[in-house]
Order: sequence, then C-alpha cells, then structure tokens
Amino acid sequence: MKVFPSSTPLIALAAMMALPLSSVVSAQAQDAVTADSDILVQGELPSDLTGLPKGPRIEGVISARKGERIQVSGVDGANTEVSVGEVTRITSSGGFLGTNRDRLTANQLLNGLPVTVETVQYGGGLVASKIALKSRDYRVASMIRSGTAQGFAEQTAATEALRGRVADIDQYNVKGTTNVNFDTGKWNLSEQAKVDLCQAAQQANGSENALLLVVGYTDSTGSEEINQELSEKRASRVVNYLQQACGWKPYRMLTPTGMAAADPAADNSTEAGKAQNRRVAVNILVSKAVDQM
Repeated sequence: MKVFPSSTPLIALAAMMALPLSSVVSAQAQDAVTADSDILVQGELPSDLTGLPKGPRIEGVISARKGERIQVSGVDGANTEVSVGEVTRITSSGGFLGTNRDRLTANQLLNGLPVTVETVQYGGGLVASKIALKSRDYRVASMIRSGTAQGFAEQTAATEALRGRVADIDQYNVKGTTNVNFDTGKWNLSEQAKVDLCQAAQQANGSENALLLVVGYTDSTGSEEINQELSEKRASRVVNYLQQACGWKPYRMLTPTGMAAADPAADNSTEAGKAQNRRVAVNILVSKAVDQM
C-alpha cells in the first residue's frame, strides 16, 4: 500500500462532491408515490405511442415510484407523475455502468436519479416515451440502494449526521491515499490490489468520520473518450470491491469519478511512467473541523 501527501485540487474536488451524494441518499429514502396521488391514466398503457399528442418535457429527480408510475420533482418544487411501461425507452449516457449497454429497464429507475423525461398525453395523464439519465448518477443511486442490509433508515441517519458536520466545510485533511494499478486497457483488480483496498478501508475505519473519495486515471495512450470511460470503469470496480468485499458503507463514499489521463503521477513518455498512471486513487478524507475535535 502506497500513501501519498494531500494536494489542493484533490481537496477541492472532494468538497464539491460531498453534498450531492448526501442529497441522493435523502431522496432514496422515499419509497412510494403517496396514496392520495391523482393519476388519471387508467388501465393498460398503449403498445404504440405514435400519433399521441406530445406532452411536456420534464427535468428533475425521481422522488417516488409505485408500480408503473414515477414522480419527478423539478427544481421549482413541482411534482409531476408519469406512467412508465414497456413502450418507454430508457437510456443512459456516460459509460459508468461497468457494462457496454446503454438501455435500462423500468425497475432500474431508482429514487434519487436525475432524469429528463419526454412525455405524451394519454387517458387524461402523461406517459413517458423516453427517459434519459446519466450513467454516473445511476451508479451512485444503485450503490446506495444495494450497499447494506441494514436498510435505508440507518444509511440516511448516518449520512445526515456526517453532512451536518462537514457540509459547510470546504477543506479536508487527506489522511492517506492508496493507489492500485491496472494493465493497459484493463479494469480488473489484481490480487495485490484487492489486499491494498481492504487495508485502506481498515485504515479509514479507524475514524468514524472518515469518507472515501475514489478517482480513476489512465495513461496517455488512446483517445480522450476511451480514456474517460476506462477511468470511470476502474473507479467503479474499486468502489464495488470496497463495498462488497471490504465492508465499506456506501453512505461514507463520496461520488466516484474518472479523470482520464489528467493529473499524471509520472512521465507518460516512458513505459514505467505509464504503468504508474494507470491507477485508481483511494483517498481517506476527514474534514478539518472534525479532525480537530
């Protein structure tokens, strides 16, 4: 396990990422559309939406769902309920699912997901013709949903407790950084990387207030688009292993990110330097205010 000193850009990145994850957790705690919701669409949805009057384009966050209905909360506070069925095309973008697919199913519309919904009018209500989301947002919501058997109530309470102590602080102490490396074009973990990751999680568990920030990188080989996707896949694989094998709680994980070939740790003009740059950095963060308590 390699430990490196902190850097100013990393601290700034962590500060920007802390709040959105808490927001997703809070939204995830809602689990159903309210019982007195006034949904006018009745019976089975049509198998073909061709020719139906166009409805509004809705941007917001999925705040509740029940059966074939979802509720989308906009930035203006308005809640809009939409029916979703097999006729709805659900797509993701950003290459962060860890797979090559860009189509999702309706049961993957998790609470807390930011979405853009194209609708048509049918039966006095709205039916979603297309729902678009970003893969990175789906990844975060999915981690929170499946991360622990102790339930959303405990996760939400713990997250809010941490948020109350660090949300207004824009600087963190980096208590340690563990780098794990990858072969060219690959995102699978070596046996040594697995050992190092669990050691990092064990070290972080020494402080109940520690958060983890996972950042993926590549060397300079390949296009910017390919390297972005590869760096995100590497970060995703590390996050999965930390939570599933090392027992790290999802609510103590800041939103992971991929940085492609940015911020190289070594010279990309040499093979040895490129090998060091094909990495994921796992950073242990504690807010300066909490660290001084």
